Amino acid sequence: MNEWINIFLSPYHNKSWGNIILELIAVILSIFSVIFAQKNNIWLYPIGIFSTVIYSYLTFIFSLYGDFIINIYYTGMGFYGWYLWTYKKDKKNQKIPITYSNLKDYFYTALFLLSTCILSITVYFFNGKLKNYSDWMDVLTTGIFFSGMYQMAMKKVENWIFWLVGNLISIPIYFFKGLILTGFLFIFLAVLSIIGYVLWNKKAY
Repeated sequence: MNEWINIFLSPYHNKSWGNIILELIAVILSIFSVIFAQKNNIWLYPIGIFSTVIYSYLTFIFSLYGDFIINIYYTGMGFYGWYLWTYKKDKKNQKIPITYSNLKDYFYTALFLLSTCILSITVYFFNGKLKNYSDWMDVLTTGIFFSGMYQMAMKKVENWIFWLVGNLISIPIYFFKGLILTGFLFIFLAVLSIIGYVLWNKKAY
C-alpha cells in the first residue's frame, strides 16, 4: 500500500503546495465543466476557461511550453464556444439545438484536426521536443481535443466521441509527465464522455 502511495506522491516532491492546490482546483473545474456540458449548460465555458488558464500557468512554470501554448489555444476556443452558445441563432432565431454532424461538419472538423496537429508539431519542434512517443501522442490528442471543442461549440453529438478517444489516450501521457491528479482526471473524464454521448444522443434532432 505504501509503495502505491509513494508512486502517486513522488512526482509532487519537488512541487510547492500552492501549485499542487492549483492543479487540484483545475481538475475540479474540469470535471464541473464536463458535467455542465452534459447538461447543455453554457456554464461549461466560463468554468472551463478558468481551468485552462490555471493549466496554462502550471505548464509554463514547469517548462512544458508546448502544453502551455496548447492551453492558451484551449482558452481561446473556450471564448469562441461561449460566444456561439450565447449569440448564434438558427433560421428561426432560436438558440442552436443539439444535432448530428453532416459532411460539412466532418470536413471542418478534419481541418481543425489537421491544422492543430501541424501547429502542435511546430510548437514542439521549436522547443526541442518530438523526441519520444509521448510527444507524438500529445500532438495527436491535441488535434482530437480541438476537433471535439469545435464540435461541442457547434452542439454536435459526435463531440463526445472525440473527447472519449482523446481522454483515453491522455491517461498514460499525464501519468508519464508526473501530473498524477490530471491523469486520474482523464480516467473520470472518459467515463463522463460516455455519459455525455448518451445524454446528447437523446436530445439530438
